Amino acid sequence: MANVLVVGFDPSSAGERAVDFAMDLAKLSGSAVIIVHVLEWSPYSFLTPEEIEERHARRKEELSRAKESIIDPLVKKLSAGGISVETSIRYGHVAETLGAVAEEAGASQIIIGRTGGPGIASRLFGSVAGALAQSSPVPCTIVP
Repeated sequence: MANVLVVGFDPSSAGERAVDFAMDLAKLSGSAVIIVHVLEWSPYSFLTPEEIEERHARRKEELSRAKESIIDPLVKKLSAGGISVETSIRYGHVAETLGAVAEEAGASQIIIGRTGGPGIASRLFGSVAGALAQSSPVPCTIVP
């Protein structure tokens, strides 16, 4: 496997902790880092062609906004660290998308921050961490 770390990032304290952990690990191991921001998207097959076109336009706008407001500032912050950093913004289910990016990149690990708590909703509906732990093609680190 390549020395590549995939980091699931959202603009939260958990996302920041995951990035910080990955950057420290990358410095120690000489790994490259791919920062991935996933926008949840569910296609609806019952939409009209006009509605599909409208959703496609909104999707492009959302991707652009995410790049400008979330990813670009993060890359600017990290660029001084001397670590190879790439980014990817995608639509999809978070755990599945992170797994797909890891497979495509030949990554050695996926790193995410823990955002959920001990609440009933997490237990009933699951969490990204739980789904990733069960479906990931590579080892995962969940940063508390």
